[in-house]
Amino acid sequence: MHKDGVTRTSATLLALEAFGLAMLTAWQVMAMLDGDTGAIATALALAVLTVIGAVALASFAVAVLRGGSWGRSGGIVAQLLILAVALGAATGEFAHPLVAVGIGLPALVTFIALVLVAWRAGRGGDAPSE
Repeated sequence: MHKDGVTRTSATLLALEAFGLAMLTAWQVMAMLDGDTGAIATALALAVLTVIGAVALASFAVAVLRGGSWGRSGGIVAQLLILAVALGAATGEFAHPLVAVGIGLPALVTFIALVLVAWRAGRGGDAPSE
């Protein structure tokens, strides 16, 4: 089945986010090995959750490419969660606006792309050709 550019872009952006989380996991593991953690149990739990997030985003990317609605839905929810993290990074006592932009802008672009893919699928643009 032929996939349009927006579908491929959405899947690629989700895959890049999954790769970013995988790299974050590697960084967390290196910090644990260097002893740069306050509580090893907490650091290990955070690393496990980060791996779960990376696997979920990678699964969403594959599902979007295959036309699965659950991949689009999961990807949209993930982008909303990432945008919430970006909002948290932009506000509060230890705010870092540039970090918030770095987190939020890719999530916003991916969110828009996923909504476009879902909209096209709802209009029948993602129907398999026979």
